[in-house]
Amino acid sequence: MTLIANTPEPPYYAVIFTSLRTPEDHGYGLMAERMAELAAQQPGFLGMESARDELGVTVSYWESLEAIAQWKRQVEHREAQRLGRSDWYAAYRVRVARVERDYGFGEQDAI
Repeated sequence: MTLIANTPEPPYYAVIFTSLRTPEDHGYGLMAERMAELAAQQPGFLGMESARDELGVTVSYWESLEAIAQWKRQVEHREAQRLGRSDWYAAYRVRVARVERDYGFGEQDAI
């Protein structure tokens, strides 16, 4: 897996999840890995980028709003959402945006 997602030509959608974690892990690391694996299996999934430090930011890319809605309703993802609110996050924000332009620099495989 590369650090920068290899997305198609726009338009497509980005779900930006920004979070502040609680101090305890409570299984968060394992669930985060599982959610990344599961999201990659969902119809319409295009890629993901994530950085976690003081502020966590995960951006997932999707081909449609319907694909995003299906991911939000996925059973294991629903459980992760519940645990996020009860155990893992002091605060979070979800933003959904339509990507109109996409450009960059560098060899995708070198990242």
